[in-house]
Amino acid sequence: MDYMTLKESSKQWGVTPRWINCYRADGRIPGAVKMATSWLIPKDAKKPIDGRTKQGKGQHYE
Repeated sequence: MDYMTLKESSKQWGVTPRWINCYRADGRIPGAVKMATSWLIPKDAKKPIDGRTKQGKGQHYE
């Protein structure tokens, strides 16, 4: 399986690395693994929906 860093996934998904870390901490990115001190996100992972908006309340992924 191919992985990308938080920085790479933030560029791909259009959010900050901090948001990627929050998604990961909430368990909303399946398959995320920690390698030494870095978190790796699967390249085929879908961006989780932002639950702070009304449109995103009932959805899980974009």
